[in-house]
Amino acid sequence: MADRRILYFNTDRHAVFRSSGGKLEQEATFATDDAGAADFRSYLAAHKGSLFSVLADLAGEDFHEESIPYLRGADRQNIIQRRLAQRYRDTRLAAALTLGTVTTERRNERLLLASFTNTLQFTPWLDALSDAGARLAGVFSVPLIAPRLAALLGNRGKHCFVVTEHRTGLRQSFLENGKLRFARLERTVEMSPEALALFARSETYRLAQYLGTLRALPRDSGPIQVFAIAPPGQLPAFQQTLTSDARLTFRSFDLRAAAKAIGLKRLNPALGAEQLFLHLAATHPPREQFARVEDRRSFRLWQLQRGILGVGIIGFTACATAAGLRWLDISDVRDQIALQQLETRTAEREYERITSQFPVTRTTSDNLKATVNEFRNLAMRTAFPQPAFEYVSRALDQFPQIEIDSLDWQVGKADPLMKGPAKPTAQAQASAALTATPGAAQPAAEQFQIIVIGGRVNATQRSDYRGITAQVQRFSDALRTDQAWQIIRTRLPFDTTSDGTLSGDIGQSDGGDTPRFEIALARRIGK
Repeated sequence: MADRRILYFNTDRHAVFRSSGGKLEQEATFATDDAGAADFRSYLAAHKGSLFSVLADLAGEDFHEESIPYLRGADRQNIIQRRLAQRYRDTRLAAALTLGTVTTERRNERLLLASFTNTLQFTPWLDALSDAGARLAGVFSVPLIAPRLAALLGNRGKHCFVVTEHRTGLRQSFLENGKLRFARLERTVEMSPEALALFARSETYRLAQYLGTLRALPRDSGPIQVFAIAPPGQLPAFQQTLTSDARLTFRSFDLRAAAKAIGLKRLNPALGAEQLFLHLAATHPPREQFARVEDRRSFRLWQLQRGILGVGIIGFTACATAAGLRWLDISDVRDQIALQQLETRTAEREYERITSQFPVTRTTSDNLKATVNEFRNLAMRTAFPQPAFEYVSRALDQFPQIEIDSLDWQVGKADPLMKGPAKPTAQAQASAALTATPGAAQPAAEQFQIIVIGGRVNATQRSDYRGITAQVQRFSDALRTDQAWQIIRTRLPFDTTSDGTLSGDIGQSDGGDTPRFEIALARRIGK
C-alpha cells in the first residue's frame, strides 16, 4: 500500500504526518499564517505527486439537520447542493451526511449538513496542494472519523458519546445509529488526571442535557454509552471518576489499548488522542468528506490508474498461471516421450540380443516369416489318431455289449467311403455337407481324418434283428455328441430290400457268428 500523508489542521499549528506500516511519522510543521503556507509549498515541491489527506481538528464546526424528499441520482444531488447553498455562504468545504429515512405522510431522508465556520483558512493550503499536483484523497474532520473509532472499540448501541483528550482540547462526538450527529471541541488547560476526568464527566453531562433540549437525544432512551480515551497513565483516575449511572454508562480505555484496537503500532508521545484519528484517516477514511469533486480529480485519476494496473496484474497473473500449467503439461509429455524412447531402445537392444543368437541363414527375414507361417499351416492341417481313438473309446464305454473287430484310422477324402455298393443312408447324406456347399464344388485340397469302426453286438440273440439294429443306432447316436465328427456311412447287419423284405442272414438257429456292423466317421482337419 502506498504511503499516505496527512495534513493536520488545528488552531495552533499545522503538521504533515506520513502513515506507513501502521506507524505515524511527523515530517514537518508549519505556522498557520501565510509564511507557513509558503513553507508548505516548498515542502510540496519535494514531494510532487504524493497522496494527501487533510484532517481538521478545529472548534469552528457547524452541524444542522435537514429533511428532504427521498430521491436518487441527479435530483438528490441538486436538492442537496441547494440546501448547502442556503445554509453556508462558501460551499467549497461543505458536506451532507445521510442519517437514514423517516416515513410520515411521505418518505423523507434525514440529512446532517456539516461545514466549518471559517473555510477561508483552508484556501491557501488546498490551492498549494492543487498547484503542486498532489493527489487529494479528501478533507476530513475528527468528528467524521469518530464513528469508525467507536465501532473498533465495540460500539453496538443506538446512541453513544466518544470523548477524547487532544492537545487542542476535549473532543466530544455524539453518534446515532453509528453515524455522526453532533460534535464539539472544548478548550482545556494543563490539569491533573483527576481534574481532567472530572471535567470530561461534567462536559459529557452538559452535552447530553443540551442534546435533550434539541430532542436529538430521547430522555427515555436508557443509559447511553460513553467511550472515554484516557491519556497514558491516567486510566485509573478516569475509571475512578467516570462512574456509570442511570443516564450514562462510561467505558474508559487507555490510549495504548485504543491504539492497539485500531492497529496503530507506535504512539507519538508528543500527541494526544488525535493520533488515533490521524491513523484512521490514513487507513480507514470514511466515505463522507468535505472536498469538492474538482479538488479530488487527480486522486480519482490515480485510483483509476491503480484499478487498471490491478486488473492488468490479475490478467498477467492468470496468463502466467495458465502458461505455467501448460509448461507442466508439456514437461509431462516430454517425460512420457523420453520414457517411451527409452523403452523402445531397450526393446531394440533385447531384440538384437535375441536375434544375434539365431543361426546364420542365407535368406531374408520375409522368407523366414513365410516359412514359419507355412509351418504353422501344415501343423494345423496335420492330424493324429490318439484324439480320435479317445473319442471312440468314450462312446464304447457306454455300450459294453458292443465288441470291436476292427478300427481303421486314415487321412484322405471322404468321398470314396461315401461311394460303394451300399445305398447311401440318411447319415451319409448328412455327411455330404462336410465336403460340398450347395451350388459349389468341394475344394480338391480339403482333407479329413476318417475312422472306420467294424464290430458286432453281443448279449443279443442273433435272430433278434430289431434289437441288434437298435443297439447299433444308439451307438451311432453316441458318436454324434461332438458336432465336428460326422457319420458318413453306416452298414447295419440287416438291410431292407425295395420290396420290403429283410435281407441278410437273420439266422435260423442260435448257432453261428453274430452279425457284424460298420460305421465310418469323418472330421475335417483343422476344425
